[in-house]
Amino acid sequence: MLFRSAASSHPFADWKAQEPTQKDRYITLARDLQTVVRRLLICGMHVHVCIEDPELRIDLMNQVRYFLPHLLALTTSSPFWEGQRSGLRSYRLTVFDALPRTGMPEAFASWQEYERLTTQFIRAGVIEDATKLWWDIRPSDKFPTLEMRMTDVCTRLEDSIAVAAIYTCLLRMLWRLKTRNQRWRIYPAALIRENRWMAMRHGVTGNLIDFGRGEQVPFAELMEEIFDLIAEDAEALGCTAEVLHAREIVRRGTSADRQIATFEQHMQNSDDPKAAFKAVVDELMADSALGLD
Repeated sequence: MLFRSAASSHPFADWKAQEPTQKDRYITLARDLQTVVRRLLICGMHVHVCIEDPELRIDLMNQVRYFLPHLLALTTSSPFWEGQRSGLRSYRLTVFDALPRTGMPEAFASWQEYERLTTQFIRAGVIEDATKLWWDIRPSDKFPTLEMRMTDVCTRLEDSIAVAAIYTCLLRMLWRLKTRNQRWRIYPAALIRENRWMAMRHGVTGNLIDFGRGEQVPFAELMEEIFDLIAEDAEALGCTAEVLHAREIVRRGTSADRQIATFEQHMQNSDDPKAAFKAVVDELMADSALGLD
């Protein structure tokens, strides 16, 4: 029988013992990036939203970057690495960030500027195509979509659906503002990266910076503000219930919170790390099966 679990890192697996997939792309990546890519025993959740106009795609990418740490906080599922508690809710990104061309992209003035950067990489022989731009968000090189890539894998299906719905509604909200000659303020990538770190560290249990107020605000409060921002869009897209499910995520915590609680409970009862980690994996498999029947 085959068992599956959805999470961005395995609680105790050793990347050095894993066998790489024998496909040309992965063989080339392992040759070019060496240990940095071989230790990628992680999984991320990508969400594509179709935006056919390339200029609009870039414009909305610049604006929606602000909200990506909020989405990351809702998805954290990688608190452990190689049998150690990392102290983070999302350790996955610390592994992925070791690759080149990752993290939060800078804002682009136009689609042409984005293409010019991509062309420079290709002409220099650094990459073959834009699929090797591994930013937290990027225009897909294969589809007319804006691909969000920052988030961890949600262990529960309904959580994944909620995050996809919120991302879609955020883009619609930004498009709606544009039709009224308004826009979300474009913040420096350095500021957004700070919120990214805070989401990695604390998930839904901590604060993020509200750059308009210039102060840290509890995540739950920020999510209520997002609900208000996208209420019209969720209604238009018929996904209000899916969007508001994020309240349940904030209330009960993410997969990372449940994994940590399970591990700590078993350590209190038995003081046996192996048994505690086994209990975490058992819970992950049970959680991953919810909603799949």
